[in-house]
Amino acid sequence: MIFEFRTYQLKPGTVPNAVQAFADKIENRVKLSPLAGFWHTEVGELNKIIHIWPYKDINERNEIRAKAVEAKVWPPAISDFVTDMESKIVYPAPFSPNFQPGEHGTCYEFRTYTYGAGAIPKTIESWSKHIGERTKVSPLIFAGYTEIGPLNQWIHVWAYKNMGERERLRGLAMKPGSWPPPRPEGVVMHRMVNTFAVPAAFSPLK
Repeated sequence: MIFEFRTYQLKPGTVPNAVQAFADKIENRVKLSPLAGFWHTEVGELNKIIHIWPYKDINERNEIRAKAVEAKVWPPAISDFVTDMESKIVYPAPFSPNFQPGEHGTCYEFRTYTYGAGAIPKTIESWSKHIGERTKVSPLIFAGYTEIGPLNQWIHVWAYKNMGERERLRGLAMKPGSWPPPRPEGVVMHRMVNTFAVPAAFSPLK
């Protein structure tokens, strides 16, 4: 399975209009393939929308997107709002829950770590030893790595009822030797980016 992460930077003040444009089209689009989730950013880079789509593989992704365009059910008419667009193909880690639909709250935390070449297999191994204890504190929504787009990125998504709960639960999780997982020898991290986003009313994850 693969996941397409699509992130659009919008002009200030246009997020409500863009979200509504997606809401107007989404019912027919999801008849072709499911939506994993849809959010707009609240902390970090503002005026962004994030929508994530699961597919069996790249071929299925290409076929479904072509069908959606041919049937004129997609894309929404948002070109006047968009200033930048990014797409990533992300593979899930073996322990990832893979965006199972559910209601978790208003605060979704998207953490993106960029590593040096060759670090992802070691990162997965390290996380595998610690993720069980961490998810006893709060749910992991997804964890995986980029395969197309910016490479060597490790993306993990967490859900909380609100920012206050996030602070409290992360405090409980951040115990020495428990979390975060130790960085394996030889693994170099170049960048860390953290974004908080709010789910749309039509998102399967809310």
